[in-house]
Amino acid sequence: MFGLTFLRATSKTTTHRVVPFRIETTKLPAVAGYVAGGYDSGGYISGIIKVAFPADTLTTLSATLTTARYAAAGFANSGVAGYAAGGVASSGLVSGIDKVAFPADSKTTLSATLTTARYAAAGFANSGVAGYAAGGSDSGGISGIDKVAFPADTKTTLSATLTTARAYAAGFANSGVAGYVAGGEDSGGKVSGVDKFAFPADSKTTLSATLTTARDTPAGFANSGVAGYVAGGYDSTYISGIDKVSFAADTKTTLSATLTSARQLAGCFANSGTL
Repeated sequence: MFGLTFLRATSKTTTHRVVPFRIETTKLPAVAGYVAGGYDSGGYISGIIKVAFPADTLTTLSATLTTARYAAAGFANSGVAGYAAGGVASSGLVSGIDKVAFPADSKTTLSATLTTARYAAAGFANSGVAGYAAGGSDSGGISGIDKVAFPADTKTTLSATLTTARAYAAGFANSGVAGYVAGGEDSGGKVSGVDKFAFPADSKTTLSATLTTARDTPAGFANSGVAGYVAGGYDSTYISGIDKVSFAADTKTTLSATLTSARQLAGCFANSGTL
């Protein structure tokens, strides 16, 4: 099953491709991770699975996505809500944004929608401030970035754009500092570059550091305040390596540790602990 994932904290202190993402907590102990939608042998999935920390017990929410879909972008406002934006449904591309409110795990659909229906966008968030859906594909690659402001859930489109229109990139964030979009696929093929969007101005720069190899469909997650990670993906073959982008210098190294098997289309989330 391919699905998107997001991470919740307490309110106290086949080409069925998915764009993984990770949203970090902000001085909040983590509570649960969620996997929403996807595609399996039975077709499109609307269900949402919850993995409760620290016991790692799994339940399925009674709430479901408005439409069964895969390849949505995910992001979260930790302690408040998680969001699933866009994707591919049996009826075609999706522009809608579903919201799962914590801790009740109730689902509503925003009146705001993505600028264009799309799939395979990269999701990241500045928790407590806004979530972002970057790039993706409609009839072609998208360079634009939609921003959903918390808590009003109003959508605007940034004046800054990705360096190239692309889909299947990894998204991660150093919450309160910047969001990153790494790799992906554009009209020229696989991408090695990493774009950075500085909060709160949402201004874009492109890192001098690049991924070890140009790739699409990697997984992205972060240890907020420390580093972001880009795991696996596909270049001319499946990838097992993991690149690390250290904050705040934005230097890239490659871990000696690798994934158990080379893979693409993985889902990712992380527990950053307290910051």
